[in-house]
Amino acid sequence: MTPVDIASVLLRVVVGLTVVAHGYNHVWGGGGLAGTTRWFGSLGLRPPKLHAVLSSVGELAAGSALAIGLFTPLAAAFVVGTMVVAGITHHRVNGFFVFKEGYEYVLMIGVVCAVIGLLGPGAASVDRLLGIAVAGPIGLAIVIGVGVFGAAALLAATWRPSRSMSR
Repeated sequence: MTPVDIASVLLRVVVGLTVVAHGYNHVWGGGGLAGTTRWFGSLGLRPPKLHAVLSSVGELAAGSALAIGLFTPLAAAFVVGTMVVAGITHHRVNGFFVFKEGYEYVLMIGVVCAVIGLLGPGAASVDRLLGIAVAGPIGLAIVIGVGVFGAAALLAATWRPSRSMSR
């Protein structure tokens, strides 16, 4: 394995399992799915229960896919889209730093997923075993294009923030 293959595996596994843990927490952590639903509703995402379920299932699936390198650009695109939505609906108004609820964390995860798209899934991936590994400018374009376009479409269709939220 090349250094790029090793870097790809490290990034995919760490980000993938982090996203799985986040999705798990949406369903089974603290306030459970009901708490996630209330949170999404407070952010202005309509209907909040649908967003809570789809976000949770999507994070579990995309995180798992990233960790094993399956449909890597699409899994990374889902994460980028999720980070864009989180950044816009909640974190942007709080500034940069994560300890102030800022966008630092979501920016970092989104950029790491863009890098995964550029690097590709690497040799130790299901994509490579299936002969569907995508990397380079095409991988990056898929991750950013699908992720950002998907987030923009979701926000345009379903985000209805209160006036106080849209500072």
